[in-house]
Amino acid sequence: METKVIVNKDSFLEAYLQDRRKIVEEALHWYLPAENNTPPEIYKAVHYSVFAGGKRIRPILCLAAVEATGGDLASATPVACALELIHTYSLIHDDLPAMDNDDFRRGKPTNHKIFGENIAILAGDALLTEAFVLLSRTEKIKFSAEKRLAVIQEIAQAAGIAGMIGGQTMDVLAEKSKPDADVLYEIHRRKTGALITAAVKSGAIISGARENKLQALTTYGLNVGLAFQIADDILNVEGDRELMGKGTGSDAALGKVTYPSLMGMDQAKEKLRQHIDTAIDSLSIFDKRALPLRLIAGYVMERKG
Repeated sequence: METKVIVNKDSFLEAYLQDRRKIVEEALHWYLPAENNTPPEIYKAVHYSVFAGGKRIRPILCLAAVEATGGDLASATPVACALELIHTYSLIHDDLPAMDNDDFRRGKPTNHKIFGENIAILAGDALLTEAFVLLSRTEKIKFSAEKRLAVIQEIAQAAGIAGMIGGQTMDVLAEKSKPDADVLYEIHRRKTGALITAAVKSGAIISGARENKLQALTTYGLNVGLAFQIADDILNVEGDRELMGKGTGSDAALGKVTYPSLMGMDQAKEKLRQHIDTAIDSLSIFDKRALPLRLIAGYVMERKG
């Protein structure tokens, strides 16, 4: 009986992720300017990375948070898409020779390998800017100006110096030092945790969730974000290149400090489990509408690519 429940949950999650991914993909095609605009080189570079595949976890988490708090999916879709544009920009820049110098992303050559470093940098800049163009478009965003401003502020802070940019900077600087666990936590909290937290908080803001639910989702997002980065660190050591669509071993080659390198693989996996347990526990005040959020947390821990 227990096996049957697990299978059903796995099946439900697979169908859920596929359906929400389809919603996001279709909306991205709708919101993103077409490739035949001028100059075509930048539009092609943007489309190349946005539609190169990907799990769409951040936009899906936003939509799942909206569902968990009783909101409207349609009104949240532009926000979900904006989150994916920001995430894609960060990947383009992460892959650059001056950063991680990766040749492949999602099984395809990285943006700079196809379009050159100059266009890749501009494509990342364009995606970050277009995300906020989308968030500010009143004809697309159907909730109040007050909520829209709160969402823009939340996402901007997560993407900026206090969030993703700050985390990336700390990550680069950490290659020249030996940070302790507290520094590594702060890198992960900003680099990956901030945007994931903003995704679920934005969903709660859109729905007009009460403070206790907003705080619960903040705890959930932070812990899922930290777990996601630890899982990435683990996969960089023992992941399957085919499933991941990119090389492994790059963290060690670049001298990056990760949880596996700092405390060993067993303790890193235990840390991952602790964050997932905390994330799921934080959802105790929610009803069955939060099931997707609960299952996505488990997916983050068990993913292979």
